[in-house]
Amino acid sequence: MRRIFAIALVVIAFTACKQSTGKKVEEKAAAVTGTAPAVLAEDAPKVKFEKEIYDFGVIKQGEKVHYEFKFTNTGKTPLIITNATATCGCTVPEYPDAPVKPGEGGVIKVIFDSTGKMGMQDKVVTITSNANPEAAKLHLVGEVKEVK
Repeated sequence: MRRIFAIALVVIAFTACKQSTGKKVEEKAAAVTGTAPAVLAEDAPKVKFEKEIYDFGVIKQGEKVHYEFKFTNTGKTPLIITNATATCGCTVPEYPDAPVKPGEGGVIKVIFDSTGKMGMQDKVVTITSNANPEAAKLHLVGEVKEVK
């Protein structure tokens, strides 16, 4: 009798631990992470930059480079940029807070401060969004010469 009772408890425990599948799992994951359900790849926003590499040429140490990377959302749903990070603190990106509708454009403003830098530079800014692909990399490249 004790053995039957133990088996019944084990069966009930495993049955209770079973997770629901399908849409409910996606909804729970979205509620926990605070993100919207995934969009089909063909409907996802797509970012097209006019240029992904900006060559600022040769500058003197201490100068600041300002550049705006222009882009267009060529996808079918609104583009939401969630983050923009640079490889070091000398490069500061700014991105739009509002969603970018399909067919519309925007800019990622980047400022590179060459104070304390010397030689060839390649500063990478990584843009994270709901686009397909999720991350894009932008480059500021050039040379910093010593002030004499």
